Amino acid sequence: SVSVGTGVQLLCMSFISIACAMLGFLSPANRGSMLTVSLLLFALMGVAAGYCAALAYKAFKGAQWKSLTLLTAFLFPGIVLGVMFVLNFFIWGQHSSGAVPFGTMFAVLCIWFLISFPLVWVGVWLGYRGTLKDPPVKTNMVPRVIPSQAWYLHPLFTMLIGGILPFGAVFIELYFIMSSIWLQRFYYVFGFLALVLLILIITCAEMAIVLCYFQLCNENYLWQWRSFLNTGSAGLFLFGYSFVYFSSTLEIMGFVSTMLYFSYMFICSLLFGVTTGTIGFVASWWFVLQIYGAVKVD
Repeated sequence: SVSVGTGVQLLCMSFISIACAMLGFLSPANRGSMLTVSLLLFALMGVAAGYCAALAYKAFKGAQWKSLTLLTAFLFPGIVLGVMFVLNFFIWGQHSSGAVPFGTMFAVLCIWFLISFPLVWVGVWLGYRGTLKDPPVKTNMVPRVIPSQAWYLHPLFTMLIGGILPFGAVFIELYFIMSSIWLQRFYYVFGFLALVLLILIITCAEMAIVLCYFQLCNENYLWQWRSFLNTGSAGLFLFGYSFVYFSSTLEIMGFVSTMLYFSYMFICSLLFGVTTGTIGFVASWWFVLQIYGAVKVD
């Protein structure tokens, strides 16, 4: 539920940021404004994160609402800010002008605690008060024994198949985005980026539904985490591609610079994996409700 909430938060932030850039409100030449707007949008989308996390948690009979709120607000943002805070010490040690000032770090913490966390709490409260439709069929109280699965339904194989296609759908665009970040090139084709994002969503949803269908046909009803990991493994492919890009395109020298590159790519891969995993989980959840809702019980 926490991962789903954060994934929805990232999707909403991406859609609005790309829409603002397409309409000309954000200039690619001013990287600082794009980063600032994206950060503020991520904080404001805390309502969506809390609401979706609460709905998923409520649907699967969760009871630890305080833990859900705290983890949704602090888990993934805490990982990202923690890594960046540690990296900032290394940048300070190199006396680089690229180090984030203490005032900026304090401002980010204020946005996190004073804006994002209260909005996540509001979202969880709204989701908790929201109503859910009853499940289309009743489930047995005693879980059934899951039979032995075929080799092509092994989690590692389904993660390989489920992750490589979404990554392949955005592979070319990722090259231009990474060149914009690491080679200081300008990126202007936000309309095409929106189209690629739409293709990514469709690809993740289709792969998750197909793999979930095969899993259910083999009487394996534990589809929740599998559907998230199957498409979320695209983040692993992105992190693997960062090694290829580093060796073939970049000319980064020095330990600190190399550590910065792979740390930032780890953060990007983590967030990308959470986003694609969320798409796969939501698509599989919708698919399961649809097929069991079509079952005719006499």
